[in-house]
Amino acid sequence: MLNLGAGLAIGASVTMHVCWNLLARHQPKDSYPLWWVLLGHLLLLGPWGVVSLMGDVRWTTEFVVLLGLSAAANVVYFIGLDRAYHHAPVALVYPLVRSSPLLIALWSILFFSESFGGAVWLGIGISVGGLLLMAGSGRQQQDGRAIPWALMAMFSTSVYSITDKAATAQMSNFGAIVGFISFGYFFSWIAISITLRGRTGRWIPPVRISLLAMIFGGLCIGLAYALVIHAMRSLPAAEAVAYSNAGIVIASLLSVFFFREKFHWKARLLGALVISVGLFVMAYGRMRGL
Repeated sequence: MLNLGAGLAIGASVTMHVCWNLLARHQPKDSYPLWWVLLGHLLLLGPWGVVSLMGDVRWTTEFVVLLGLSAAANVVYFIGLDRAYHHAPVALVYPLVRSSPLLIALWSILFFSESFGGAVWLGIGISVGGLLLMAGSGRQQQDGRAIPWALMAMFSTSVYSITDKAATAQMSNFGAIVGFISFGYFFSWIAISITLRGRTGRWIPPVRISLLAMIFGGLCIGLAYALVIHAMRSLPAAEAVAYSNAGIVIASLLSVFFFREKFHWKARLLGALVISVGLFVMAYGRMRGL
């Protein structure tokens, strides 16, 4: 059964994820918002997280390897995400990137001997089908070049999710989790800066985002995922990541009904419905032990 602590953590994560995405949509096109919000996270939460990580973790060889793998996967994720967005809109890219739970479940079985009930497998499969349906609604003729990059980001998501799950056994508090994430985000910010330099000749984006967006986004981008990792203490990584995709459902409903975005709205609402059904089946299966 989904325990209360994990449920609250995922609920708070989804809320932060939706709020940040609604704020990000209003930032200037050439502002490279990921660069700014990663910097905001490193300045606002990085010092606390690093102190907690250094003092409250068992620094075994296994933990160092997991930290390095997670950081490397984060770098590849952000590069893939950045390149995919260069070729296609969020409506196509992000659902593809978030369709990683099936792959995460496979890694969990292969490397950690976890098992999943039939209903959980069915629920994950249905929710991923909804994500692919939603991605298809956002595809245009010229968007094919984005797909390899989006799939690279999706694969990287599966890698850092499984390493982060394994690392939770050696992190005793939430601050250490934030520090663990901050380590990967630092190298991701460096990688994005190098990409920015190659593309624009500048180390700093030519357009700034608002200070509010930088602060709020910096707080949300790390805390939202740290809460998902916290939920992984009592949930398989594949389930925790799948539940967090409820944020995509909420964001889609808001875009159609609140922001009046009518582009392929029927397909997006159908995708959101299918994702919701999948999450319900998964939760019901866990509750009933199916």
